[in-house]
Amino acid sequence: MWYKDAEEFKTLNGYEIEKQWYPRVTKILDIKAKPGLDNFFKEVESYAKVEEVKQKSAEHGSRVHELLQKSLTGEAVEAPEDLAPALQAFEKFNQEAKIFFHPEFVERRIWSGRYRYSGTIDALAWIGGKCGVLDIKTSARFYSEYNLQTAAYFVALQEFEVKRALSLPREVETRWILRVDQRQPCRKCEAFLREKGGRSTIRNGRGNGGCADTEHEWGTAEGDVELKEFPYVHKDMRAFAAAKILWEWENDYWLRQIGYSR
Repeated sequence: MWYKDAEEFKTLNGYEIEKQWYPRVTKILDIKAKPGLDNFFKEVESYAKVEEVKQKSAEHGSRVHELLQKSLTGEAVEAPEDLAPALQAFEKFNQEAKIFFHPEFVERRIWSGRYRYSGTIDALAWIGGKCGVLDIKTSARFYSEYNLQTAAYFVALQEFEVKRALSLPREVETRWILRVDQRQPCRKCEAFLREKGGRSTIRNGRGNGGCADTEHEWGTAEGDVELKEFPYVHKDMRAFAAAKILWEWENDYWLRQIGYSR
């Protein structure tokens, strides 16, 4: 990717923290191939439509994040009609999971001085007596790059200087990914309809002997919630470090322009 100048590169790819620039975890991970995204590109008719769907999907994700973050820090939340199924399903799920977010560590910017990267965690969470990094996703499934992202956040929060600067309330012990989505099941088969970003997709349909696309009878939207813990970080962090090396190689010109040495 080409940038107008070095300042644009810095702004779009990283954060300035304590007078030091660090590349962002999510930008580093853009270097990784994403088969699910490739399939999405094949299904959409134009680049302009891809960008429109991506923008609307990002806005949808931000709205879900905000609702969950308020709910999990103890605020009263009333979901808009289009997001109510997801929130209701999550609140029912959380009656048993009992997830709690530390209010001062929601959307908190962090960094690694040792490995030189930065990012914004969704939350520090308390679940089952453990404290850990929790990342919220609004995807239809889990993807492997999620593990790399949370591994980078987890490792950064192990660094003494970072813990001291952030006044971390306790040691971070693990990491979780919370996936919250919603979809409409077919009353006649196992398929479901998912609408996000102004785009509708049907999953688990005729491949499982279900209805033809024109024969589905879609029911009321319902939430879809999953929480997964990833306590083992070593392999994921090695993969993230490799992605960072490749990202630095890809952006060598701009990194030299801003005086970033590897």
